[in-house]
Amino acid sequence: MYGGDEVSAVVVDLGSHSCKAGYAGDDAPKAVFPAVVGSIEQTESSALMKAEGDSDAKAADTKASTKAADAEKTNMGRKLFVGNQALGFRRDYMEVVPAMKDGLIADWDVVEAIWDHALRERLLVDPKEHPMLLAEPSFNTQKQREKTVELMFEKYQIPAVFLAKNAVLTSFASGRATSLVVDCGGGSTTVAAVHDGYVLNKAIVRSPIGGEVLTDCLLNIMETKNVVVSIRPRFSFKRREVRSGEFEIIKQDFPNTTESYCKYMQRVVAADIKEAVCRVPDTTFDENGYANLPTTPYELPDGQTIEVGAERFKIPDLLFSPSLIQTIPGMEKLSAESGSNLRGLPSMVIDSINKCDVDIRRELFSSILLAGGTAAMQQMKERLEKELMEEAPQAARVKVLASGNAIERRFSVWIGGSILASLGSFQQMWFSKAEYEEHGSAYVQRKCP
Repeated sequence: MYGGDEVSAVVVDLGSHSCKAGYAGDDAPKAVFPAVVGSIEQTESSALMKAEGDSDAKAADTKASTKAADAEKTNMGRKLFVGNQALGFRRDYMEVVPAMKDGLIADWDVVEAIWDHALRERLLVDPKEHPMLLAEPSFNTQKQREKTVELMFEKYQIPAVFLAKNAVLTSFASGRATSLVVDCGGGSTTVAAVHDGYVLNKAIVRSPIGGEVLTDCLLNIMETKNVVVSIRPRFSFKRREVRSGEFEIIKQDFPNTTESYCKYMQRVVAADIKEAVCRVPDTTFDENGYANLPTTPYELPDGQTIEVGAERFKIPDLLFSPSLIQTIPGMEKLSAESGSNLRGLPSMVIDSINKCDVDIRRELFSSILLAGGTAAMQQMKERLEKELMEEAPQAARVKVLASGNAIERRFSVWIGGSILASLGSFQQMWFSKAEYEEHGSAYVQRKCP
């Protein structure tokens, strides 16, 4: 018995946009923070300079860096900074490094730093005392699964682990064993069929357009359209009160700030604009039809106001009509690389269902689940259902299900993991340390199908 009433299991869902961690049985994750880290290459000269410069460092700087020092990890000649607070503090030569690329783990050092931060600094637990349920992409490779299990047992000395597929957990979160999961995440959009609690690998369909691409597109449109008002990262200015309620913006220049950090901070603002004003249009976006719509104002962190026009409908429509990406400046590379892979959500759903056995297609059409942070956009469910009804076979009853609560839609994978790990009947499913020592990491393929 690993995750009984006394010792609750820890559930961690590391996505391409953020990492969610918390205890099994809870309604929502305790810790949510970006799945990227700040990285500073450590050279001998920089270590010496740091030692000399430390003595006369400014008090304010020390205060801010001690706050963020909790989240530092030094390894392999680089210092890693994890978490919102550590990333929000600008440092010279700090690059922003993502943990995931194309939905799979790209940098194991970064992943370890993120796990350390989640377990030791955010949940404040000793990994040796808690079994871990980890969410993994539905298309995860055997090599990555084995490496994950090895790290968990060897480095963190956990008593037991279980790897569960994202699509299965989303399905469990809505109380279904069979469904078609449409997961619109940060890095990509994945459609996967789940039957009796298992992912059907042959029916997984992916598209590289996810939340991050939409944010980049919005940023590029804003920069080409608003020549006067630019989206300034939060660290590049200071506000000084001139009179009561009136502020003056003082531009600050930091020549040693890396391009990746500037871009990351700009994307934070652009993502907020996207979440605040964008909504999926009822019909396919048409430049002329939407040109005369009233604009929506949005106040930037530095107090300037920008007007968001037709692009608030154009950006979300990329999920349905990916060919629009060719009309967006700066996105030529993606459209050239992905070419035929760029497909709209409705055709991905139909394609995935057609790859399944005939017997279960009817059931899949009637339980299409929308999940992921990008799926929280307004009108997404209605538009997908409308388009699928037009494209689906006559006999199919199309039903798109999505939680009315945006938080549940965003954390559906984590919530499914929380439900699964707290079930009494699940407790004999854990892959224990004893089994790992006896059979090795390859045994994960049998224990966690």
